[in-house]
Amino acid sequence: MALTLPATAAVAAPGGGGGHGGGHGGGCENRSNNTYEKLLHCVMVGGVLEHLEEFQKIADNSDDPVYPGTRAAGTDGYADSVDYVAGLLEEAGYEVSFTDVEITFNFPAELEQLTPVAAEYETGVYTGSGSGEVSGAVIPVDLNLTGDRASTSGCEADDFAGLDLSGPADIVLIQRGTCTFGLKAQNADAAGAEAVIVMNQGNSPDREPLFIGDATSLDLEGTQPADYDIPVVGASFADGVALSQPGSTARVNVLPSETRTDRNVIAELPGKNRDNVVMAGAHLDSVIEGPGINDNGSGSAALLETALAMANLRPENTLRFAWWAGEEQGLLGSAAYVEGLPAAELDRIALYMNYDMVGSPNYIFMVYDADQSTFPAPEGVPIPEGSTAIEDVYESFYTAIGQPYDDTEFSGRSDYEAFILAGIPSSGLFTGAEEIKTEEQAAIWGGTAGDAFDPCYHQACDTIGNLDLFALDVNSDLIAFAMLTFAYSTESVNGVVGKQVPGRPFTLPEPAGPEGTFAEDGGGGLAHSHHAVA
Repeated sequence: MALTLPATAAVAAPGGGGGHGGGHGGGCENRSNNTYEKLLHCVMVGGVLEHLEEFQKIADNSDDPVYPGTRAAGTDGYADSVDYVAGLLEEAGYEVSFTDVEITFNFPAELEQLTPVAAEYETGVYTGSGSGEVSGAVIPVDLNLTGDRASTSGCEADDFAGLDLSGPADIVLIQRGTCTFGLKAQNADAAGAEAVIVMNQGNSPDREPLFIGDATSLDLEGTQPADYDIPVVGASFADGVALSQPGSTARVNVLPSETRTDRNVIAELPGKNRDNVVMAGAHLDSVIEGPGINDNGSGSAALLETALAMANLRPENTLRFAWWAGEEQGLLGSAAYVEGLPAAELDRIALYMNYDMVGSPNYIFMVYDADQSTFPAPEGVPIPEGSTAIEDVYESFYTAIGQPYDDTEFSGRSDYEAFILAGIPSSGLFTGAEEIKTEEQAAIWGGTAGDAFDPCYHQACDTIGNLDLFALDVNSDLIAFAMLTFAYSTESVNGVVGKQVPGRPFTLPEPAGPEGTFAEDGGGGLAHSHHAVA
């Protein structure tokens, strides 16, 4: 291969973290970085870290009256994140626009056990929850608290058969597992419950803590909305075990939600071909538990650094970058954006690339499995023609720099969902969330077997220290590489002939192939979505 990659991806060692300064100096901001060598020289992990440090400061300085210390949708921290990203893009010369996104803002919930012990438990409100204060008996539903703890709790109407839910304040205790939270909540409501507590499953370390998910859908694809109006809150496995004791009573309190308006940030760089748009996006919001530096400051910062380095480019195709609102509430920002585009505008989008968690501290490199070489896509999830060509670029880059990679299920469980449903070719990168790293994976990528890919996933500890800088460095290079590749030609994706990227010609190697470490797993670790599935 004739290409020499100057980025740290080509030379750094795992755990080394790069150690370079930001990519804003050395004339990078004043020239057209129109070759791979120029662009990858300018997209440096130090520059990405500068943005992540700013996201951390935004969270630290946020005195939001409800959720300080976060960048969650509907908070001051999110609004300040929008201002930061948009301000840099406008300064760089991009055409910046905003799309309004209505989000449901949930206030902190309360979960208190009254008998046989008195205790207050950490909790949170599931997306789609109703509101109300309920004090009454806790009624366990088909729990499995021993052995393998495999659970279908609440997935079938028959799970509630024989339970006395005739009282005015019955609180059902349901265990995570198997089906969507929306289905569990709807079944509970139909059976006569007045409130639902969803305890974590407890079958692995990542399923022990408090977990809050999306209970708006009956199915994974989100095509069947759940229908219920009772409060739904979460509990850790240990707290659920305490609540499952005979004679247990509890109090659940969920305040009415508010509808608030957030904004997507869209930045466009016109190309010679205005009708062939190359698009990439990352969600900008965190969860309410913390600042969300890996999830998804990492994708947002890497994409921002790429956009800034490409600001002076005169591309063949039009480039469009997006930072989405409300992903953690159910992919709201990306869905609102796609739904708001007329058919003619959707037809202009050649492809979409998604970057959600690209610097996990216990990482493995993963690519959305568009060619289904490891995982068949879930039923109902389309894979638009051309998606495999995007996957191939990612995999060939990893191969070129000697980094092993694996597949992660093409599930639609992040912001590319709306695009593939609209028939737009898509793919993306992922370094792992709450899935546990195996011994085999640790042998290939390093890190710690038995720990989650991101041990701070959706927790307050997802801070600036919750990153692997080598993984972030490699993927920042790859994000830039892919954007420049398609900036000049999308022929492999949609047949639109463009130009060769300027600079020394080279040919990417054929992909080496996924490592296959998820051969017996159901999804390749891609469980980081809006959490409709238990």
